Amino acid sequence: MSDWKLAYHANCWGALGGNAQGVTSITELSYRTFGDMDRALSDIAAAGYEGVELFDGNLLDYSAADLRKVLADTGLTLVATYAGGNFIFDDILPEELARVARAADRAAELGAPHLVVGGGAKRFDGIRDTDYQKLGAALNKVKAIADERGMRGHYHPHLSTIVEGPQTVRRIFGLTEIDFCPDTAHLAAAGGSPAELIREHATRISYVHLKGFQQEPFAFTPLDRGDVPTDPILLAMRETGFKGWVCTELDAWLDPAEGARASMNYLKAAMRT
Repeated sequence: MSDWKLAYHANCWGALGGNAQGVTSITELSYRTFGDMDRALSDIAAAGYEGVELFDGNLLDYSAADLRKVLADTGLTLVATYAGGNFIFDDILPEELARVARAADRAAELGAPHLVVGGGAKRFDGIRDTDYQKLGAALNKVKAIADERGMRGHYHPHLSTIVEGPQTVRRIFGLTEIDFCPDTAHLAAAGGSPAELIREHATRISYVHLKGFQQEPFAFTPLDRGDVPTDPILLAMRETGFKGWVCTELDAWLDPAEGARASMNYLKAAMRT
């Protein structure tokens, strides 16, 4: 596990949401955490992480110069930015891709190696079979955006999209060339075994999101608690030869700094075994 570098997502230092103007302007529909990102980066560094991932909206709140200074002050590396889209509607796809490209430009300017997207909309009247082909084609365009900027592009299956559990994960990665960023909690919540999915798709995985999951009441948790043990996931990553950045995240937590420390304490102990 010495080949792993540990990062943390800054998404729980405030309420999760998006830009309200995105309701009427697709190019403005970015993710964001409504919180103090300078504080988030400081807390993440204090917990012992080497890197940070930011939502596209939070990333673009900074100028490149200002974020470069915060990263230098905290000693963190910008590892990734996360964006999303519907990705199945032909008319708005160019607007969505332009928004992803804008975030990728800023991330690449700051040396981030990874671009992550989630999405694949569920229609009001149900999923159409062709939606998977549309999503796969859109993800290939996201991969091209990343490739053009010297980054790795990743798709992150997510609850509430058309790609949640093992069957749809398997289906979409047969339709696109983009890398697979497994989010261990989302995969477990959708009925999958994160460890088995990591083994099955190991050749497509170059970046991982780790978080805990509690079934009742539904919640995401630090890695030291919850109903889905993390040890088998780490074992699968070791056995498949994973190398690179591992990003722990926690979508909401009353004390985000405490949550970051709890997961780091677990990872330090796990990496000693």
